Amino acid sequence: MALTSTTMLGILGKKLGMTRIFQDDGCVIPITVVECTPNTITQIKTTEKDGYPAIVLGFSELKKPTKNKKFYHSKEFKIEDVSAYKKGDKLTLEALKEVKEVKIIGISKGKGFQGVMKKFHFAGGPDGHGHISHRRPGSIGCRAKPGRVEKGKKMPGHMGSIQVTKRNIPVVYVDIEKHLIGLKGPVPGPSGNLIIIEKLI
Repeated sequence: MALTSTTMLGILGKKLGMTRIFQDDGCVIPITVVECTPNTITQIKTTEKDGYPAIVLGFSELKKPTKNKKFYHSKEFKIEDVSAYKKGDKLTLEALKEVKEVKIIGISKGKGFQGVMKKFHFAGGPDGHGHISHRRPGSIGCRAKPGRVEKGKKMPGHMGSIQVTKRNIPVVYVDIEKHLIGLKGPVPGPSGNLIIIEKLI
């Protein structure tokens, strides 16, 4: 059974990539296309049993599902009234066809170990041949008090591959038959990345 309830708070999808569309006035709008095949309700949580009402959606079914895991991805959405949902029901993009803006959550592209110039946009040192600190961060310590490096100091390290949330993303179009939604601008992560699309509350 496919549900089109307007109380649905979100849906899971896969980023396909970026393209662009042309408006009648000639303006070009860059968009990201996300494929949101029907999500399956795998669990319904109630206040009496779990302490709060919520539904759990499963996305991208496994080729060889097990007893406890049948989908590659799952996401819990808290919702006030779960009476309209049943386990095994399908949620589609029908509920987002009238929505103008959404919130998206994704994992950004991983960039490996990077220095402070790339990671934090440090200016770096002089480029002359007489200098040895071209791309180094410089002094990082304090004096005798406190006698340690403060927490949160901007240093070289792992960059990217973190959860990114973007709000007020305009919805350009929704193709319910092909399970596609077009979002204005870029979306975190590479093509094929899991994207969580939520309604603005």
